[in-house]
Amino acid sequence: MTKYLLIVDYQPGVIDRPMDEWAPGDIKAHMDYYGVLRAELLASGELVYQEALTGPELAKVVTSDGVAAPVVTDGPFAESKEMLAGFQLVDVESEERALEIAARISAVPGPGGVPQQQPIAVRRVLGPSDFALLTPEL
Repeated sequence: MTKYLLIVDYQPGVIDRPMDEWAPGDIKAHMDYYGVLRAELLASGELVYQEALTGPELAKVVTSDGVAAPVVTDGPFAESKEMLAGFQLVDVESEERALEIAARISAVPGPGGVPQQQPIAVRRVLGPSDFALLTPEL
């Protein structure tokens, strides 16, 4: 089994209206879709972890040199569509399966039930054998 991080950001896909402008029924359908997918992935043992995050307007960026007090910058940020909205960590048999799950996430319904077609980034999580290749002396 291999772990993959499925990354959801704020890119809108084909729906250009923010969720706070959707009808309550559309929001419910959207969240219910995620609930069904979560239940399926939990039942199959493929879902390791899943979270949704607050909006970019509540984000902070911290930089530090390790000596002086850290610098904390508030959002929102110019490229907020690139901010992480949520993620699923899955443990699957193949990259193809990770891509299938990502496609299901991308098809989450928006207003009127229209699939959002939101871009989902799929990243393989490095495992111990990957690190052994990177640091053979360890």
